[in-house]
Amino acid sequence: MAAPRVNEHIRYEPDEPCPLPLMAAVAVQGAALAVTPIALQVLVNFGVGVVEASYLTWAVFMALVINGVITILNTARLGQFSVGHPLMMGSSGAFVSASVPALMVGGPALASSLIIVGSLIQFALARWLSLVRRIITPVVAGTMQMLIALSVAPPVIARLGDIPAGAPPLGALAAAGATLLVALTLAMRSPGLLRLWSAVIGIGAGCVVAALFGIYDFGPVAAAPWWGLPHWRSWQGVDLTPGVEFWTLLPIYLVVFLATGVRGVDDGFVMQRTARRRPRATDFRLVQGLVNTTWLCNLLSGIAGTAPVTSYSSISVALINITGVASRSTGYAIGALMVVLAMLPKLIALLLAIPGPVMCAFVMILLGLIFMEGARTVVQDGLDYRKALAAGVAVLAGVAVGNSSVFTDLLGDSWGRLLGSGITFGTATAILLSVLMELTNPRARRLRAELAVSALTPIDRFLSQLADSLGWNQASTERLRSAGEETLTSLLGQEDEDPQARPRRLLVTARPESGAVELEFVAAAEEENLEDRLALLSNQEEEPNEDEISFRLLRHYADSIHHRQYRGIYVVTVRVRGSRQE
Repeated sequence: MAAPRVNEHIRYEPDEPCPLPLMAAVAVQGAALAVTPIALQVLVNFGVGVVEASYLTWAVFMALVINGVITILNTARLGQFSVGHPLMMGSSGAFVSASVPALMVGGPALASSLIIVGSLIQFALARWLSLVRRIITPVVAGTMQMLIALSVAPPVIARLGDIPAGAPPLGALAAAGATLLVALTLAMRSPGLLRLWSAVIGIGAGCVVAALFGIYDFGPVAAAPWWGLPHWRSWQGVDLTPGVEFWTLLPIYLVVFLATGVRGVDDGFVMQRTARRRPRATDFRLVQGLVNTTWLCNLLSGIAGTAPVTSYSSISVALINITGVASRSTGYAIGALMVVLAMLPKLIALLLAIPGPVMCAFVMILLGLIFMEGARTVVQDGLDYRKALAAGVAVLAGVAVGNSSVFTDLLGDSWGRLLGSGITFGTATAILLSVLMELTNPRARRLRAELAVSALTPIDRFLSQLADSLGWNQASTERLRSAGEETLTSLLGQEDEDPQARPRRLLVTARPESGAVELEFVAAAEEENLEDRLALLSNQEEEPNEDEISFRLLRHYADSIHHRQYRGIYVVTVRVRGSRQE
C-alpha cells in the first residue's frame, strides 16, 4: 500500500520545475510580501537613531540587494552555504535594543563593526551545532527570544510621540490605534492570502489616519525619482578602532545573533517539513546551511552598513501553503525581483515616510509574535519543574536588571553598561542554569568503539551494567539491551560493504533520567536518515521484509528515536523507559 501524501496542497516540490506563468505570479507575491517588512525593519533599526535620510535610503537599498542575493543562494544547492528551498531572507527588528545605543554613541560605522564581529557567532554555531545542542536548549533559545521582545519594547513605545512639531498628540494615538485595529483584525479573522497582507494593510490604514492629522510628510516621496541608485558616498564605512563602546555593546549583539541563529535551526526544520508532500526527517546539514547563509548575509550587511537579517520563514511557509508551490525556480525569481525593486527610489521613499506612531504599532505586533514564539519554544520541549524554574528566573532576572541601574551604581559606567543589559544578563542566567541542570543530572556513561559488528558485545555489556546500577527489573533490562542491539544493527545496515573502507568510530552515551535512559549513538554522517525509514514503516502494511526487521524492532523497544544529520557527524538518540525491581 502506497504511503499517503501528507501535504496534499503541494503542487511542486523544490526539485520539480514550475510553469513560467505560475512561477512569475508566485514570485511577484513573494517579493511584494518581503520588500515592505525589510524596509520597515531597516527603519526600526536605523530610523530611531541619529542618521540622515540619505543614509536610510542607502541602508534600505543595500538590505534589499543583499537579502535578494542571499535568497537566491538559499534556494540553490551549493553545499554548506545553501538550504535547497525557496526561503526568503530579510532584515530583523530584534536588534533594536543594541542598534539604537550603537548609533547614538558611534553612528553607523560603530554599528557596522558590531554587526560584522557579532555575526561570527552564527558561523561558529553552524560549525559546532552538534556540540552545543545540550547547552543551547529550547529553554535557553526561547528565553532569549522573550528577553529580546521585552527589551526592545520600551524604545519602540517611545516612538509613539515621534510626530512633527505642532501636530496634535491625538493624531499619534489615532494613527497607532488604526494600525493595530486593522492589522490585528485581518490577522485574526481573514483567510489565506489576505492574512499575509494584514500588516501592510494595517500600516496603510495608519498612514491614512496620520495624513488626516498632518503627520505624514509626502514631500520626500514626491521628490524621489522613479528609477536610480543611491550615491555610494552615503556609506559611512566601518569603525576599525574599537573602543570602550564597542566592547560594551558587543555582548548584546552576540546574544541577539545567537538567538536568531538558534531560531534559524527551527526555521530550517519547518521549511523542510512544509515543502514536501510526504514526511521526511530533518536534514540538519541543510539547517547548518541556513545558519551559514544567515551568517554570510549578516556579514555582508555589516560591511554594507545596513540592518542585520534573519530568515523570513513565516512568509515563505505561508506563501508555499497558499500557492502550493515550493519549486526552487520561484526562490530564484523572488530574489531577483527584490534586487530590481531596490532600484526604485520612490518606493523606498514611500516606505521611509511612514510616521513613527504607525511604525510603533507595527513593531509592537512583531514583538508580540517574537515573545509568543519564545514561549512556544520553551514549552515545546516539555516543561517540567526544572525547566520552568530556569526560564522564569532567567526572564525575571533579565527584565529586572534591564530596568534598573544596579550594575552601573556598583561597578561604574563601563562595566555597568556591559553587565546591565537585560538581554545579556538574562541570557547568561539561562545558559548558566542550563549548564547547572546538565551537571546535576546523573553522570553520563560513555563507551567508545568501532561502528562494526564487533561492537555488539561491549555495547550489550555496557547496557547490562547500566541497568543493574539503576536497579531495573529483568524485563526493562532486556528492553534496554535490545534497543541498543537494534540501533547498532540499523546503523550497520546503512554501511557500505567495501572491505577497503576505513572503520568509523562510534560513541555511545547513556544518560539516566527519571524512569528512563537516553542512549545517544554518535558516528560519521551518512546520506540515509533513520527517522525517514521509521516514518516510512509507519505508512506500510505490517508485512516487514528482512531488511526492515531491525527498524521495526527498534521502534518496538524504544519510546522515541531521533536521528539528526550534521555535516561530518550524525546523532541517533533512543529513549527507553524502565522499571525498578520490586
